[in-house]
Amino acid sequence: MLRVCQRWKPAASKITVPAETRGALEFGMGMIPQARRLMSLTDLTSLNDTDDATSVRTLSALARAAPVRPATVCIWARWIPVALEALRGSGTPVCAVANFPSGAAAPEAAAAETAAAVAAGAIEVDVVFPYRAMLAGDLQTGSRLVRACRESCGEQALLKVILETGQLLDSENIRQAAEIAIDGGAHFLKTSTGKTQPGATTEAAEILLDVIAAAGRRGRTVGFKASGGIRTIEDALVYLTLYEQRFGTGSASASNFRIGASGLFKELVAAAGA
Repeated sequence: MLRVCQRWKPAASKITVPAETRGALEFGMGMIPQARRLMSLTDLTSLNDTDDATSVRTLSALARAAPVRPATVCIWARWIPVALEALRGSGTPVCAVANFPSGAAAPEAAAAETAAAVAAGAIEVDVVFPYRAMLAGDLQTGSRLVRACRESCGEQALLKVILETGQLLDSENIRQAAEIAIDGGAHFLKTSTGKTQPGATTEAAEILLDVIAAAGRRGRTVGFKASGGIRTIEDALVYLTLYEQRFGTGSASASNFRIGASGLFKELVAAAGA
């Protein structure tokens, strides 16, 4: 049953970077391998209203120059051709967004956007779940939208569903939205667009990881992406730690774990000594 209550206020995070890792970072020991690993797990993102061909080329140049390539470069779908040309030969693929950031209750339009992005060359699409419709008691629209977008991806692209967890008001709503997304065929669950507050929280992440673990017990492999307000290396390591506490040390790879970030990537490049 959908629960609509007073706005959910997550408790203070109880997840911290392990002491040995935190100490190594503070003293500069182990920083390079941590930074390089996080780079490989990052969707290097720019989704500003002011983005243009020049800014997309600049973002792509940052990806090309990095000592470890990011998992993807994530941009508005209209800039896919520019990014593909700028990234040619680098091995870095392109991710685009759909139904972003509004989360409109429009399955056909979201599916059409997804299909157009895949046709243009995106190998991943991050689509926003219609969270407002869900809060109004409409569960079917979310299911229809995810299924339609998954069909648009076919076998050519991965579908990451952005649940906008900070707007879902209640932990049970987050769980229910995650289950709807997985039932609809999502390859990844993603916390936030980064356009609303709060963005990613460890409390919401733990709920998504619960649902992902339950899906795994049923034979479904679903990844996790933390996005929204992740600005420092320690922020990113908190989510990586949370994931690996659940699934095992060293278990995270780009096939099952992502960080969505922009400014963080420059910090990672600097930390890697590049």
